Amino acid sequence: MDNILKDPEKVKQMFENCPINYALNKIGGKWKPVILHRIKIGINRFGALQRAIPIISKQMLTSQLRELEQDGFIERKIYAEIPPKVEYFISKNGETVFSVLDELAIWGKNQMSK
Repeated sequence: MDNILKDPEKVKQMFENCPINYALNKIGGKWKPVILHRIKIGINRFGALQRAIPIISKQMLTSQLRELEQDGFIERKIYAEIPPKVEYFISKNGETVFSVLDELAIWGKNQMSK
């Protein structure tokens, strides 16, 4: 292992191929887990999400929703009406992340009570 750590290219490769890094790049950060949870419980319109997460900026919410959609965790449905109505839903792929997020919530709750 020490020889691997001396080779910057191998270290970079290990980092890029790490499943934990991959997962955190997809669902990590301050907002994605919170957004996913809010959509899961039925808060699925942009304005409602903004009210449910009052400290997130409009730009950040937009950015995070786009990333979650691009990565296949949520789906966006646009209704043909005026004004346009957009709702977000958890995709089948998005459902798979909740076992991880639920365990993370349990761990966090246990740590907070210490």
